[in-house]
Amino acid sequence: MSDEVPITVTVNGTVHRASVDARTHAADFLRHTLHMTGTHVGCEQGVCGMCTVLLDGDAVKSCLLLAPQLDGHEIETVESLADGDGLNALQEAFRDAHALQCGFCTPGFLMTTTALARDGRRRSREEIREELSGVLCRCTGYENIVTAVERHLSEARGV
Repeated sequence: MSDEVPITVTVNGTVHRASVDARTHAADFLRHTLHMTGTHVGCEQGVCGMCTVLLDGDAVKSCLLLAPQLDGHEIETVESLADGDGLNALQEAFRDAHALQCGFCTPGFLMTTTALARDGRRRSREEIREELSGVLCRCTGYENIVTAVERHLSEARGV
């Protein structure tokens, strides 16, 4: 008896059909099957947030999902942000605020912030810190990350 499950998932606007092992983590499916290696895997327990992607617009930790759970849904990964070789506004904000350190956690912060920007709600610096608390930076340089997110959210709101 096969444990393969057929799935159809839209990732960054492209429909993918695949047959996956029922126990394959969504993060592994994205990285190893679709070769979208921008989604990083750190703890594999949902603690570090480096595997954050958007599932139907909500930030989720892809290491806590199984690939069959993606069936019928839309996923956005960090690869969806840039337009060709250019950076999007959020990536530019990270660059300008020197919020990039080793870069391993950056995809998690970018995808979490993308979800925050879309809801359009104004947040204090403390609220931004709370929202970002699900992503851990091993370099511990949170100040510049929060500054980049704060600037981006203000600019996205036209403030």
